[in-house]
Parts: sequence; C-alpha cells; structure tokens
Amino acid sequence: MSGPIPVTIVTGFLGAGKTTLLAGLIRRRQTRRLALLINEFGEVAVDGALIREAVSGIGGAAQVRIAELPHGLIAYGDDEQFLPAMQAIAARRANIDHVLIETSGLALPSAVMEWLQTPALAADFVLDATLAVVDTPLLLEASKAGAHADADASAAWLFEQQLALADVVVLNKIDALDETALLRAETLIRARAPNVRFLELAYHAQLDIRLALGLRLHQSTRGAEHAHNRVYTPVARMPGADAQPLPDQGFLNGHAHSGMGAHSHGLTTHKHFHEQDPGWLSFTLRSDAAQALPQLTQALAEAARQEPILRSKGFVRAGGARSPVLVQGVRARITLAESAAADADPADRAAQTPSSQRSELVFIGYHANRKRVADLLSAITATHWS
Repeated sequence: MSGPIPVTIVTGFLGAGKTTLLAGLIRRRQTRRLALLINEFGEVAVDGALIREAVSGIGGAAQVRIAELPHGLIAYGDDEQFLPAMQAIAARRANIDHVLIETSGLALPSAVMEWLQTPALAADFVLDATLAVVDTPLLLEASKAGAHADADASAAWLFEQQLALADVVVLNKIDALDETALLRAETLIRARAPNVRFLELAYHAQLDIRLALGLRLHQSTRGAEHAHNRVYTPVARMPGADAQPLPDQGFLNGHAHSGMGAHSHGLTTHKHFHEQDPGWLSFTLRSDAAQALPQLTQALAEAARQEPILRSKGFVRAGGARSPVLVQGVRARITLAESAAADADPADRAAQTPSSQRSELVFIGYHANRKRVADLLSAITATHWS
C-alpha cells in the first residue's frame, strides 16, 4: 500500500485570489492527478464554476476531480460533508496524487489540519503545506481608517489567524506594485506572522507549481510510524537576512504546527470563531433583466461604500455578451470579465457556468443589510434585484 496522500490547504481572506491561483496551479499540474475540495460561504458556487472552467480548458477532467462543499465552513464542528468527501478520495487513492483544499475566505485552516490528524484520516492523508494567499494592495491599505470599523476589526483578526497557521504566504495581486511596496508588504507579513516559513510572489496570479505542491513540510523523514513517533527534519533558519534558528522545532511537525497543543486547536478554534463573531453572513441577489455593465459596476461599488460588504462575486447577464459575465468585487474594487466559457462548445458552456438566463450575485459582509443592497442595485441599474 502506498503512503498517505499529501494535502495542500489554500487559505486566505475574502477576495484574496485563492481560486484564480488554484486555477493556475491546475493548468501547470504536469502529470499530477489532483482532487480538489472547494468550500464557499454562499449558495452560488462561483469558485467551483471557475475551477471547472480551468479544468475544461486543459482537457483534464480525467486527472482533476472536483468536489464542492457549499454553505457554511469546511471541516467546522457542524460540517457533515468534509469527512465523507475525504473518505471518498481515500477510496480512489490509486488515481490521486495530491489533494488541494480551498477553504472559505471566512474559515481558518486549522479545522482541516485538525481533521487530518484524527484516526479517521491520519492513515490516508498527510498535510503537505498550508498556503495563505494575500490581497497585497488591500494589506497595504489596511492601516487606513475604513468606513466600516467593526467589519475591518473582525476581518483583521481572522486574517492574522490565517497567517499564523500558514507555512507559505503568497503575495497576490502585485503586478502594479513596485519594489518598495513589495518590501513593505513583506515587512507587514513578518510582523504579523514571524514564523511563516516562505514568502512567495504571484505575478499575474501565477505560482510555480514547485513552490506550492510537494513541499513535504509536515511529513516524517522515515518510516510510517504513528504520528507521535515520527521524526521531523529540523529547519535551522527561517528565510530572511536576519533569520534566526526556530526556538521550537516542534512548530514544524504535523501535531504542533500552530504552536498549540496537539489535537486541541482546530475544532476548538472554530467554535471560538463562531462564538466570538457571528456577524458574518452571505446572501444572494438575482435579476432576470439584462444588465448595463457600467451601471452595475457603479452600483456594486456604492453598495460596498454604504454597507459593510467585503466581497461580491457571481455571474451576470449583459447585453451583447456571449456568455455570463464574471463579477469579482473586493470592497469597492469591482472587476468584470466575460467568462472563458464564451469560447467553449455550446454543449459544454452550460456545465461550466450558471444559467445565462438570469444574473446571480453573492454578497459577503458583516451585518450587511440585504434589502438596502437590493434597493441600491435596483435604483442605480434601473433593473429589479431581489
């Protein structure tokens, strides 16, 4: 029997670009046969559609298996889908080389890390690495006072927890930044998460596959003994000019990666997360009318200014577009792009994106008012949203 299947967890706050980065890794996967678990905090599977689009574009359906776990947060205490999904992957282990798990932007990776250490999964899977994807321009703007202080404070807490649990931090959305800005971003990351082992740059949302998969940061150096008896390779120095030896090499093993007690940090952390801040919510708005894209962009930006909306995404029907237009919003920064499904065969197009007969947008915010957002979009676009 072969060894456990390596698992890479991709975490990062809302809108960091996790899905785009994953799509790039899929395209450059070489001969790896991948299984993907995608978790979204919303009822419309936008991320799953984008990943399926990437897989279809390379003809890799036989080598890339996708499982979507919508609604809620993956591997949290009340999630009944994660364990069966992983066990189904284990049952197909002869056809899978690596598992990629994209967590919701409102999740901590520690719940998945915890599950990988349980008797139910430890024999079949091993954590390869945890990657935290960062919206670098947003990081650089974080010191500025925001319009929604409560949302900003809650987001900052969650973001710092995601960084603290990461092995690798990927600075994304950096194409317009100069070297000074990148150095400042690195300084901010190091201040928030001094134990992060590697810092990588993702120009054009692309990351070398060798920097993401097969890192073996949590695998034993010998044997298949029980995890408590494994021997882990020490890392003498952290990266950086002023790096020092890690004071606690146990930080690098699969049981103590967070610096907390073995088997105690994941689900407990998530219970604490829910109790600490239940204000995050998601809702979907729909319209059957064709949209004028300039007005829609204005409406989405204005909604983020008036309400604590930190993320908007979805597909909209626009006049003249061959397929649904992809909407990606991070606060008031809105981007629109015609889906690559426009170039697909008509028979494939329907399977890659939601129905082109209506527009659907997911909003994720902090105590955001659904009715006010719907009224605002309806007024500015002169179409009905509900």
